[in-house]
Amino acid sequence: MSNNQSTKPLPGEIQQPPPTTTTTMSADTPSPPLLLPITTTAATKTKKLTLIPLIFLIYFEVAGGPYGEEPAVQAAGPLLAILGFLIFPFIWSIPEALITAELSTAFPGNGGFVIWADKAFGPFFGSLMGTLKFLSGVINIAAFPALCIDYLKRIFPIFASGLPRNLAIITFTLVFSFLNYTGLAIVGYFAVGLGVVSLAPFLIMSAIAIPQIHPRRWISLGQKGVKKDWTLFFNTLFWNLNFWDNVSTMAGEVDKPHKTFPLALLCAVILTCLGYIIPLVAVTGAVLVDQNDWETGFMADAAKMISGSWLKFWIEIGAVLSAIGLFEAQLSSSAYQLLGMADLAFLPRFFALRSKWFNTPWVGIVLSTAIALGVSYMSYTDIVASANFLYSLGMLLEFASFLWLRRKFPAMKRPYKVPLGLPALVVMCLVPAVFLVVIMAIATKTVYLVSGLMTAAGIGWYFFIKLCKSRGWFTFKRVDDDEEDL
Repeated sequence: MSNNQSTKPLPGEIQQPPPTTTTTMSADTPSPPLLLPITTTAATKTKKLTLIPLIFLIYFEVAGGPYGEEPAVQAAGPLLAILGFLIFPFIWSIPEALITAELSTAFPGNGGFVIWADKAFGPFFGSLMGTLKFLSGVINIAAFPALCIDYLKRIFPIFASGLPRNLAIITFTLVFSFLNYTGLAIVGYFAVGLGVVSLAPFLIMSAIAIPQIHPRRWISLGQKGVKKDWTLFFNTLFWNLNFWDNVSTMAGEVDKPHKTFPLALLCAVILTCLGYIIPLVAVTGAVLVDQNDWETGFMADAAKMISGSWLKFWIEIGAVLSAIGLFEAQLSSSAYQLLGMADLAFLPRFFALRSKWFNTPWVGIVLSTAIALGVSYMSYTDIVASANFLYSLGMLLEFASFLWLRRKFPAMKRPYKVPLGLPALVVMCLVPAVFLVVIMAIATKTVYLVSGLMTAAGIGWYFFIKLCKSRGWFTFKRVDDDEEDL
């Protein structure tokens, strides 16, 4: 975001207000604002995220490498797995990325999707969106230290269980939470390094596999006698190509977001899709194994079959690095979301406190880390499934916010605008929305129960915050109007 404080914007430029106060569009305003609404309290001297680090942060928000795509083959066979990773980005990833590009440049502030729901439907839905997305995100964060240790135990069996495993999870969480504390720019460049090292062995494996490929294996619908597991198949596609909107909560930290965000999302979509499809095509064509062997982590075994133990070892190390990158990206998203919610007065003002040394939202980092540590030691299969259910609810609200903002403020300045009219946008959102409904429909009773309780808690939180404001228990302040929101 530029530090220029000129009173008249140049053609194609965004006019910026002074850094201590920011301007947002009121939810009740009948006409579009003259300035782009920005909600962020970032200091002007803080180093902003540039294009390359942002690409890799988005990449780690979504994928982190082809780790975890293997169950698609196990569930439906090579042909449907390949088609799934070719087609699904067009019906899910690209629409979600386009929505994120338009709304993040129109509302370039920390808080992202929370701002969008607030501007579209008012504070109740903004607060509910924040609760749904934060709970789903921070619970997912807890999975990555455990995933990292699960790969490490293949190399160092001492981490398989007991005290060494628990200490390793604590150490991982605390060390890499501190890295997050040192600044988003540092995290971004760290993600670049992690991305290169973790992707390299898959590219090498794919190249070595070329002479061993038998194209007829690609058209296999699976082994006879192996029943299709559609739930596993669609869930694998969904969670390997999801979370494009998470980076929106850090929009206030991006340099020239109106130009950087659309290009970064485009590059990340291409990188992510190629990162999945190239190894999948190579391995399904070169390796013939029992379909049930295609479990998470099989890519490492395939690397040994194709090239040798050295490449398997590299992929296993790459999996550890990928888990670190996923942890860093999603912790950043959760922490800056809390900062953005404080800027919108959905949370007490102390959630917007930043480090004096690194200007990072240390309260959000500490809270997200504490919750992740607490969840790391639980048997949380149903809890994670519930978090995914909550994320689906949040995405339905996000699609509705996008469409309503187009209808409510059709003339609002949008540095990037999806080049479709409202009817076409409805169709674009309808396809992934139907898929979300299907994902929620196949959930278990336990997931419905836990998700219902969490949603009820989110509604209760909104009214509790209203009570806190009316009683003056905490300080609340919207930075867009620089007035106390009491």
